[in-house]
Amino acid sequence: MDQSHTKKEAFETRFDPEDYLKTYYSFDSTSSEKNDILMFLLRNFFKTFILDGVKGNTLIRIGNAPTIFELLSACESFKEIIVTNYMDRNCQELEKWLKKEPGAFDWTPVVKYVCELEGDRKKWAEKEEKLRRTVKQVLECDVTKFNPVTFASLPPADCLLLCYCLGTNSKDLSIYRAALKNVSSLLKPGGHLLMVTTMKCSHFIVGQHKFPCLFLEKEVLEEAVKEAGYDILQFEMSPTCYPASLVEHEGISYLVASKGMGKED
Repeated sequence: MDQSHTKKEAFETRFDPEDYLKTYYSFDSTSSEKNDILMFLLRNFFKTFILDGVKGNTLIRIGNAPTIFELLSACESFKEIIVTNYMDRNCQELEKWLKKEPGAFDWTPVVKYVCELEGDRKKWAEKEEKLRRTVKQVLECDVTKFNPVTFASLPPADCLLLCYCLGTNSKDLSIYRAALKNVSSLLKPGGHLLMVTTMKCSHFIVGQHKFPCLFLEKEVLEEAVKEAGYDILQFEMSPTCYPASLVEHEGISYLVASKGMGKED
């Protein structure tokens, strides 16, 4: 427990949310690989939430970064979204955007792209306000704990969205599997799990700092998901990778699964 706490403190000290967002989510003409990966994910979220009709009352997003791109289509399909994050600094960065505070990251180009997918690019401002209304809570969450969100009583979720979080918080595969089971306790039987994972990744870079990541192959990821009681419905790999100067990996995966009814694996 002490080691985990120390690791979290070190991560929080070195991880700069603003630097991370500028590095990975500046949606412009000069960063084609990053744009391609982001568009790959946005198209998949659009397919899941809008075309395939994954919907319900509550979606819980568990992540390591202060991002909102993964929620832009989700806010059309869920009455409330609860955003959780590993670090307080990231929660603060998210709150800045939600409250329209000075210095908040500008997601406008990303929002416009999603609105274009959904049929009306001009509705981007309306989309932003809808997402702000739909996000009901921003909480800290430690996936390595048996009860991940210890200080809040959360409603059982219809959808659980894990975005780049387990691999950076787990030093080995046994901790990864346990973390996946921990967060799965937040999801209703029959609910949907969505996972965005950096595959075969050793590390990623933010600023001058290198952050280690658990090396995951497709077979290992799928086995962990099935072991946690899920049926896999979709697995897609991004056609491009981040520049090697930023991330040592072999692509980004998008996985959709459904939680079995009363499974006890």
